[in-house]
Amino acid sequence: MKLGDPSLDHLRIFLAVAEHGSFGGAAKAMGRAVSAVSYGIAQLEAQLALSLFEREGSRRPVLTAAGAGLLAEARGIADGVDALLAKARSLHAGQEPALTLVVDVMVSGELTARVLGEFRRMFPTCSLTLRIEGLGAVAACVIDGGADLAIAGPVPGDHPALERQAVGEIDLIPVAAPSHPLAQPDIAPGESRRHLQLVLTDRSPLTEGREFSVLSPLTWRLGDLGAKHSLLREGLGWGNMPRAMVAGDLAGGALVELDLPEKPGAHYRLSAQWRRDARLGPAASWLVDAFRDGLAPA
Repeated sequence: MKLGDPSLDHLRIFLAVAEHGSFGGAAKAMGRAVSAVSYGIAQLEAQLALSLFEREGSRRPVLTAAGAGLLAEARGIADGVDALLAKARSLHAGQEPALTLVVDVMVSGELTARVLGEFRRMFPTCSLTLRIEGLGAVAACVIDGGADLAIAGPVPGDHPALERQAVGEIDLIPVAAPSHPLAQPDIAPGESRRHLQLVLTDRSPLTEGREFSVLSPLTWRLGDLGAKHSLLREGLGWGNMPRAMVAGDLAGGALVELDLPEKPGAHYRLSAQWRRDARLGPAASWLVDAFRDGLAPA
């Protein structure tokens, strides 16, 4: 049996009748005459060679088994066309169809989730890829073309390929388990050099051979901030961590802030970074503002 090709308009009429429960309700919602809705359903049924609504003995059309079975597919087609049209309108307005964002691992996951939750509402047609990196690997993603926008720390500093815009800062504080020797009061200068320091590292050539707030010659170098956090809680060394990430541990006593004479903590400055040969579109510009607002002091 050769079937016809339903039009999008006929599918929308079918969905409207199913949603509103009557031809009159569908006609009112669509701004059409009831006769036009009835004709559209008759045309669709003829094209599919199926009865979509039971009409006998009822003043309200009821979906047949065939109609109920086709409802999800019809809705998927209509939603897909709506998404295509929305994306086309966005492209006409200059919005990016897709965006790759790389965020420094020091930025709290809660802040990133809040920003991206609002981003999805504001830019529903923009496809987003999110990467989490540390130190020089953040900027390297943008320099190498692997990301359109970075929320990056102070490493590697100014780079000729990048534009930068300050968005805020994060407090890094030295912490250890309460049982650690450095957790005791009145630590002597230089004592920290006698104990294992856990240090975040990456494989980026931008940071190769460089040290950041490393005091001890005894180090374990970790490529994952979550792993560093876990080792600190187990008492395996001391190290700097974002205050927000360890706030619960400090309150619960799993970690303590160290009072070291060298004061190795730092204000970890964050900036939005993008390539100088690129222009930020509306979605990327919105992300810069959203992270800046989220990082603003309370």
